[in-house]
Amino acid sequence: MSATIVIGPYSETDLAALNDAFAPTFLASPADLAGLDAATREGATAVAFKGHNAFDGDAMDLLPNLGLIANFGVGYDAIDVKAADARGIKVTNTPDVLNDDVADLAVALLLMRGREMEHATNWARSGQWKEKGEYRLNRKVSGGKAGIIGLGRIGREIANRLVAFKMDIHYFARSEKETPGWTYHADPVSLAKEVDYLIVALVGGPDTANFVSAEVLDALGPRGIIVNISRGSTIDEEALLDALEQDKIYGAALDVYLNEPDINPRFYALDNVVLQPHQGSGTVETRAAMAKLQRDNLVAYHAKEPLLTPVN
Repeated sequence: MSATIVIGPYSETDLAALNDAFAPTFLASPADLAGLDAATREGATAVAFKGHNAFDGDAMDLLPNLGLIANFGVGYDAIDVKAADARGIKVTNTPDVLNDDVADLAVALLLMRGREMEHATNWARSGQWKEKGEYRLNRKVSGGKAGIIGLGRIGREIANRLVAFKMDIHYFARSEKETPGWTYHADPVSLAKEVDYLIVALVGGPDTANFVSAEVLDALGPRGIIVNISRGSTIDEEALLDALEQDKIYGAALDVYLNEPDINPRFYALDNVVLQPHQGSGTVETRAAMAKLQRDNLVAYHAKEPLLTPVN
């Protein structure tokens, strides 16, 4: 009987590696735990978890000897960490190994919207360049003011990249950070008023739900571009759609959404938004590193060694 249960939509490569290492029980979602026999549930001491289905206290209670939930991904908002704490269950995630890819995508999204690269590509592919001439002039991106909401590991990587684009860096965080002279703002509204581009790099969860509000978007203004590579919940999505439809902001570039992959169809009608399918960490190299870090946490737990990346 395996001491490990694997839950979520893993790749064939990751499934094979998990099987070789732990000979686990595989499930599609936490809801499937109730269908396991009592002996399997009682024997499980660790879970490898991937996905956005809620892993709450009720699910944890189905595994009375559970000691670890090893999450695949830096964001762990699907896991009720307070419930885990109350039950003495440790939670780990996979930080750092994905910072570069997510930061790269954030900058790419900003460039795509500012330079209208998606529309310009279509202009060239459709033959309109030949038939109608040069594509319209668009937006200079270098040299602007960039605001980072959430100056954690990924937020710093984004800021470091934007410095190379000759940008003045402003940021919001829960407290002022040690930086190379970047400007701190104590609230997101004052940050949005000062910048041309607003990049959201917050953690997900109830504490940051709708953190970017209609007031923040109004402060960003008609020349502002917002980029979100965090979680769809961090922006008031209805307020964002209203702002985009009414041209209250210049545009948005998004990798995350509420209810993804069921994207609100209002986005599809807009030509001032860039849409990506939540692929911030989606490279072969980084996903392999994330999978290895998750497995390493499981190995450490089973060996009664210190966890590599605990979050509680």
